[in-house]
Amino acid sequence: MADDIPAAAGRKSFSEALGESFWLSAIWIGLVVLVTLTAELWPLAEYDRMDFNRPAAPPGTEISAPLEGEPAKEGKKVYLLGTDTMGRDILSRLIFGARTSLTVGLTTPCIGMVIGGILGMLGGFYRGWVERIIVAVMDAILAFPGLVLLLAITFILGRGLGNIILALGVLTVPAFTRVARVTTLRYAQLEFVQSARMLGQSDIDILAREILPNVLWPLLVYGLLVVSYMIVAEGALSFLGLGVPAPTPSWGGMIAEGKEVLDEAPHVSLIPALVMFLTVLSFNLMGDCLRQAIDGKEEQL
Repeated sequence: MADDIPAAAGRKSFSEALGESFWLSAIWIGLVVLVTLTAELWPLAEYDRMDFNRPAAPPGTEISAPLEGEPAKEGKKVYLLGTDTMGRDILSRLIFGARTSLTVGLTTPCIGMVIGGILGMLGGFYRGWVERIIVAVMDAILAFPGLVLLLAITFILGRGLGNIILALGVLTVPAFTRVARVTTLRYAQLEFVQSARMLGQSDIDILAREILPNVLWPLLVYGLLVVSYMIVAEGALSFLGLGVPAPTPSWGGMIAEGKEVLDEAPHVSLIPALVMFLTVLSFNLMGDCLRQAIDGKEEQL
Protein backbone atom coordinates (compact mmCIF):
# COMPACT_ATOMS: atom_id res chain seq x y z
CA MET A 1 0.00 0.00 0.00
CA ALA A 2 2.83 2.42 0.84
CA ASP A 3 4.46 1.82 -2.53
CA ASP A 4 1.26 2.87 -4.29
CA ILE A 5 1.18 6.31 -2.65
CA PRO A 6 4.21 7.82 -4.47
CA ALA A 7 3.00 6.35 -7.77
CA ALA A 8 -0.45 7.85 -7.32
CA ALA A 9 1.02 11.16 -6.21
CA GLY A 10 3.21 11.26 -9.33
CA ARG A 11 0.24 10.89 -11.65
CA LYS A 12 -1.13 14.06 -13.16
CA SER A 13 -4.63 14.82 -14.31
CA PHE A 14 -5.14 15.38 -18.03
CA SER A 15 -5.43 19.15 -17.57
CA GLU A 16 -2.20 19.24 -15.55
CA ALA A 17 -0.45 17.09 -18.14
CA LEU A 18 -1.25 19.68 -20.81
CA GLY A 19 1.08 22.17 -19.10
CA GLU A 20 1.25 25.94 -18.90
CA SER A 21 2.20 26.35 -22.56
CA PHE A 22 -1.12 24.85 -23.65
CA TRP A 23 -3.21 27.11 -21.43
CA LEU A 24 -1.26 30.27 -22.30
CA SER A 25 -1.69 29.45 -25.98
CA ALA A 26 -5.38 28.72 -25.46
CA ILE A 27 -5.82 32.10 -23.75
CA TRP A 28 -4.24 33.90 -26.70
CA ILE A 29 -6.37 31.99 -29.23
CA GLY A 30 -9.48 32.60 -27.15
CA LEU A 31 -8.69 36.32 -26.96
CA VAL A 32 -8.20 36.57 -30.72
CA VAL A 33 -11.45 34.69 -31.40
CA LEU A 34 -13.39 36.78 -28.87
CA VAL A 35 -12.18 40.11 -30.24
CA THR A 36 -12.86 38.91 -33.78
CA LEU A 37 -16.42 37.80 -33.05
CA THR A 38 -17.25 41.03 -31.24
CA ALA A 39 -15.52 43.38 -33.67
CA GLU A 40 -18.72 45.33 -34.40
CA LEU A 41 -19.08 46.16 -30.70
CA TRP A 42 -15.71 47.91 -30.48
CA PRO A 43 -15.25 51.60 -31.37
CA LEU A 44 -13.20 50.81 -34.46
CA ALA A 45 -12.82 52.76 -37.65
CA GLU A 46 -14.10 51.20 -40.84
CA TYR A 47 -11.41 48.87 -42.10
CA ASP A 48 -11.64 50.24 -45.65
CA ARG A 49 -11.79 53.98 -44.78
CA MET A 50 -8.76 55.77 -46.20
CA ASP A 51 -6.99 58.74 -44.65
CA PHE A 52 -5.00 60.10 -47.57
CA ASN A 53 -3.33 62.71 -45.35
CA ARG A 54 -1.71 60.09 -43.12
CA PRO A 55 -0.46 57.11 -45.16
CA ALA A 56 1.81 54.75 -43.22
CA ALA A 57 1.36 56.82 -40.05
CA PRO A 58 3.26 55.45 -37.03
CA PRO A 59 1.47 53.90 -34.04
CA GLY A 60 -0.09 56.45 -31.70
CA THR A 61 -0.76 59.07 -34.37
CA GLU A 62 -3.45 61.50 -33.21
CA ILE A 63 -6.05 63.13 -35.42
CA SER A 64 -7.51 66.48 -34.46
CA ALA A 65 -9.47 67.25 -37.63
CA PRO A 66 -12.44 65.14 -38.71
CA LEU A 67 -12.03 62.76 -41.62
CA GLU A 68 -13.96 63.37 -44.79
CA GLY A 69 -17.57 62.32 -44.35
CA GLU A 70 -17.44 62.23 -40.54
CA PRO A 71 -19.08 64.67 -38.11
CA ALA A 72 -16.76 67.04 -36.31
CA LYS A 73 -17.44 65.44 -32.91
CA GLU A 74 -16.13 62.13 -34.21
CA GLY A 75 -13.05 63.58 -35.82
CA LYS A 76 -10.63 63.36 -32.91
CA LYS A 77 -9.15 59.89 -32.63
CA VAL A 78 -5.89 57.99 -32.35
CA TYR A 79 -4.43 55.40 -34.68
CA LEU A 80 -3.21 53.06 -31.93
CA LEU A 81 -1.26 50.84 -34.34
CA GLY A 82 -0.83 53.39 -37.10
CA THR A 83 -2.10 53.24 -40.67
CA ASP A 84 -1.14 51.25 -43.75
CA THR A 85 0.14 52.63 -47.04
CA MET A 86 -3.37 53.77 -48.00
CA GLY A 87 -4.13 55.45 -44.67
CA ARG A 88 -6.37 52.69 -43.33
CA ASP A 89 -6.44 51.93 -39.62
CA ILE A 90 -4.18 48.92 -38.96
CA LEU A 91 -5.92 47.95 -35.72
CA SER A 92 -9.30 47.77 -37.42
CA ARG A 93 -7.94 45.81 -40.37
CA LEU A 94 -6.06 43.52 -38.00
CA ILE A 95 -9.21 42.58 -36.10
CA PHE A 96 -11.44 42.19 -39.14
CA GLY A 97 -8.62 40.47 -41.03
CA ALA A 98 -8.50 37.83 -38.31
CA ARG A 99 -11.89 36.64 -39.53
CA THR A 100 -10.45 35.81 -42.93
CA SER A 101 -7.26 34.20 -41.64
CA LEU A 102 -9.00 32.18 -38.92
CA THR A 103 -11.76 31.11 -41.30
CA VAL A 104 -9.16 29.72 -43.68
CA GLY A 105 -7.10 28.23 -40.86
CA LEU A 106 -10.01 26.53 -39.05
CA THR A 107 -12.23 25.51 -41.97
CA THR A 108 -9.59 24.02 -44.25
CA PRO A 109 -8.44 21.31 -41.79
CA CYS A 110 -12.07 20.33 -41.20
CA ILE A 111 -12.40 19.45 -44.89
CA GLY A 112 -9.24 17.36 -44.80
CA MET A 113 -10.16 15.79 -41.46
CA VAL A 114 -13.60 14.61 -42.58
CA ILE A 115 -12.69 13.37 -46.07
CA GLY A 116 -9.22 12.12 -45.16
CA GLY A 117 -10.45 10.52 -41.93
CA ILE A 118 -13.14 8.53 -43.72
CA LEU A 119 -10.83 7.41 -46.53
CA GLY A 120 -8.01 6.52 -44.11
CA MET A 121 -10.31 4.45 -41.90
CA LEU A 122 -11.73 2.58 -44.89
CA GLY A 123 -8.28 1.85 -46.27
CA GLY A 124 -6.86 0.70 -42.95
CA PHE A 125 -9.91 -1.40 -42.06
CA TYR A 126 -10.60 -3.22 -45.35
CA ARG A 127 -7.04 -3.37 -46.72
CA GLY A 128 -6.68 -5.11 -50.10
CA TRP A 129 -7.80 -3.32 -53.25
CA VAL A 130 -9.63 -0.63 -51.26
CA GLU A 131 -6.41 0.40 -49.56
CA ARG A 132 -4.42 0.28 -52.80
CA ILE A 133 -6.86 2.57 -54.62
CA ILE A 134 -7.02 5.09 -51.76
CA VAL A 135 -3.23 5.17 -51.36
CA ALA A 136 -2.76 5.60 -55.12
CA VAL A 137 -5.20 8.52 -55.27
CA MET A 138 -3.58 10.22 -52.27
CA ASP A 139 -0.12 9.75 -53.77
CA ALA A 140 -1.35 11.33 -57.01
CA ILE A 141 -2.65 14.37 -55.11
CA LEU A 142 0.64 14.69 -53.24
CA ALA A 143 2.60 14.45 -56.48
CA PHE A 144 0.49 17.17 -58.13
CA PRO A 145 2.03 20.62 -57.57
CA GLY A 146 -0.12 22.41 -55.02
CA LEU A 147 0.53 25.85 -56.51
CA VAL A 148 -0.67 24.67 -59.92
CA LEU A 149 -3.88 23.38 -58.32
CA LEU A 150 -4.44 26.71 -56.59
CA LEU A 151 -3.86 28.59 -59.84
CA ALA A 152 -6.24 26.27 -61.70
CA ILE A 153 -9.05 26.65 -59.16
CA THR A 154 -8.57 30.42 -59.06
CA PHE A 155 -8.61 30.62 -62.86
CA ILE A 156 -11.73 28.45 -63.21
CA LEU A 157 -13.78 29.58 -60.20
CA GLY A 158 -12.26 33.01 -59.61
CA ARG A 159 -10.66 34.54 -56.54
CA GLY A 160 -12.60 34.29 -53.32
CA LEU A 161 -12.49 33.01 -49.77
CA GLY A 162 -14.56 29.91 -50.55
CA ASN A 163 -12.33 28.91 -53.46
CA ILE A 164 -9.19 29.33 -51.35
CA ILE A 165 -10.67 27.11 -48.62
CA LEU A 166 -11.68 24.49 -51.21
CA ALA A 167 -8.25 24.39 -52.83
CA LEU A 168 -6.31 24.24 -49.57
CA GLY A 169 -8.78 21.70 -48.17
CA VAL A 170 -8.10 19.32 -51.07
CA LEU A 171 -4.37 19.61 -50.44
CA THR A 172 -4.77 18.58 -46.77
CA VAL A 173 -6.75 15.39 -47.49
CA PRO A 174 -3.74 13.09 -48.18
CA ALA A 175 -2.03 13.93 -44.89
CA PHE A 176 -5.17 13.29 -42.83
CA THR A 177 -5.76 10.08 -44.80
CA ARG A 178 -2.34 8.80 -43.82
CA VAL A 179 -2.83 9.62 -40.15
CA ALA A 180 -6.24 7.91 -40.08
CA ARG A 181 -5.00 4.88 -42.02
CA VAL A 182 -1.98 4.27 -39.78
CA THR A 183 -4.08 4.64 -36.63
CA THR A 184 -6.77 2.30 -38.01
CA LEU A 185 -4.14 -0.32 -38.87
CA ARG A 186 -2.93 -0.12 -35.30
CA TYR A 187 -6.33 -0.74 -33.71
CA ALA A 188 -8.06 -2.95 -36.29
CA GLN A 189 -6.27 -6.09 -35.12
CA LEU A 190 -6.66 -5.55 -31.36
CA GLU A 191 -8.80 -7.79 -29.19
CA PHE A 192 -11.72 -5.42 -28.64
CA VAL A 193 -12.23 -5.08 -32.42
CA GLN A 194 -11.99 -8.84 -32.92
CA SER A 195 -14.48 -9.33 -30.10
CA ALA A 196 -16.89 -6.95 -31.81
CA ARG A 197 -16.59 -8.98 -35.00
CA MET A 198 -17.32 -12.20 -33.11
CA LEU A 199 -20.39 -10.62 -31.55
CA GLY A 200 -21.74 -10.00 -35.03
CA GLN A 201 -21.44 -6.21 -35.17
CA SER A 202 -21.51 -4.75 -38.67
CA ASP A 203 -18.50 -3.03 -40.21
CA ILE A 204 -20.18 0.35 -39.87
CA ASP A 205 -20.78 -0.20 -36.15
CA ILE A 206 -17.19 -1.31 -35.61
CA LEU A 207 -15.81 1.68 -37.50
CA ALA A 208 -18.10 4.14 -35.70
CA ARG A 209 -17.95 2.74 -32.17
CA GLU A 210 -14.56 1.06 -31.91
CA ILE A 211 -12.22 2.63 -34.48
CA LEU A 212 -13.43 6.24 -34.76
CA PRO A 213 -12.93 7.21 -31.07
CA ASN A 214 -9.31 6.06 -31.29
CA VAL A 215 -8.70 7.78 -34.63
CA LEU A 216 -10.31 11.05 -33.60
CA TRP A 217 -7.64 12.20 -31.14
CA PRO A 218 -4.66 11.80 -33.53
CA LEU A 219 -6.64 13.62 -36.21
CA LEU A 220 -7.48 16.44 -33.79
CA VAL A 221 -3.85 16.83 -32.72
CA TYR A 222 -2.66 16.89 -36.31
CA GLY A 223 -5.50 19.26 -37.20
CA LEU A 224 -4.19 21.87 -34.74
CA LEU A 225 -0.84 21.79 -36.51
CA VAL A 226 -2.52 22.07 -39.92
CA VAL A 227 -4.41 25.17 -38.72
CA SER A 228 -1.10 26.97 -38.28
CA TYR A 229 0.11 25.79 -41.70
CA MET A 230 -3.05 27.04 -43.38
CA ILE A 231 -2.82 30.48 -41.77
CA VAL A 232 0.72 30.77 -43.11
CA ALA A 233 -0.40 29.40 -46.50
CA GLU A 234 -3.08 32.09 -46.76
CA GLY A 235 -0.40 34.68 -46.11
CA ALA A 236 1.84 33.18 -48.79
CA LEU A 237 -1.00 33.19 -51.32
CA SER A 238 -1.46 36.93 -50.75
CA PHE A 239 2.11 37.54 -51.92
CA LEU A 240 1.31 35.62 -55.12
CA GLY A 241 -1.88 37.55 -55.79
CA LEU A 242 -4.08 34.53 -55.03
CA GLY A 243 -5.38 35.72 -51.67
CA VAL A 244 -8.70 37.25 -50.74
CA PRO A 245 -9.43 40.16 -53.09
CA ALA A 246 -9.38 43.72 -51.76
CA PRO A 247 -10.73 45.50 -49.83
CA THR A 248 -11.41 42.49 -47.56
CA PRO A 249 -8.52 42.44 -45.07
CA SER A 250 -6.45 39.43 -44.07
CA TRP A 251 -3.22 39.13 -42.15
CA GLY A 252 -1.35 37.85 -45.17
CA GLY A 253 -2.67 40.66 -47.32
CA MET A 254 -1.65 43.25 -44.72
CA ILE A 255 1.88 41.87 -44.60
CA ALA A 256 2.09 41.89 -48.40
CA GLU A 257 0.83 45.48 -48.63
CA GLY A 258 3.62 46.74 -46.39
CA LYS A 259 6.54 45.02 -48.09
CA GLU A 260 7.29 48.07 -50.24
CA VAL A 261 7.67 50.43 -47.26
CA LEU A 262 9.67 48.24 -44.89
CA ASP A 263 12.46 50.83 -44.71
CA GLU A 264 10.25 53.84 -43.99
CA ALA A 265 7.34 52.23 -42.10
CA PRO A 266 8.19 48.70 -40.95
CA HIS A 267 5.19 48.61 -38.61
CA VAL A 268 2.82 48.20 -41.57
CA SER A 269 4.08 44.66 -42.11
CA LEU A 270 5.64 43.81 -38.75
CA ILE A 271 2.51 44.32 -36.62
CA PRO A 272 0.31 41.86 -38.56
CA ALA A 273 3.33 39.55 -38.89
CA LEU A 274 3.73 39.55 -35.11
CA VAL A 275 0.05 38.73 -34.55
CA MET A 276 0.24 35.93 -37.13
CA PHE A 277 3.42 34.60 -35.48
CA LEU A 278 1.83 34.47 -32.03
CA THR A 279 -1.30 32.79 -33.38
CA VAL A 280 0.60 30.19 -35.38
CA LEU A 281 2.91 29.52 -32.45
CA SER A 282 -0.08 29.08 -30.13
CA PHE A 283 -1.71 26.49 -32.38
CA ASN A 284 1.58 24.61 -32.69
CA LEU A 285 2.12 24.59 -28.93
CA MET A 286 -1.44 23.44 -28.29
CA GLY A 287 -1.00 20.57 -30.73
CA ASP A 288 2.34 19.50 -29.24
CA CYS A 289 1.09 19.70 -25.65
CA LEU A 290 -2.07 17.77 -26.49
CA ARG A 291 -0.04 15.04 -28.21
CA GLN A 292 2.32 14.71 -25.25
CA ALA A 293 -0.58 14.56 -22.80
CA ILE A 294 -2.31 11.81 -24.81
CA ASP A 295 0.92 9.82 -25.09
CA GLY A 296 1.46 10.14 -21.34
CA LYS A 297 -2.04 8.86 -20.61
CA GLU A 298 -1.52 5.88 -22.91
CA GLU A 299 1.74 5.00 -21.13
CA GLN A 300 -0.02 5.10 -17.75
CA LEU A 301 -2.67 2.73 -19.07
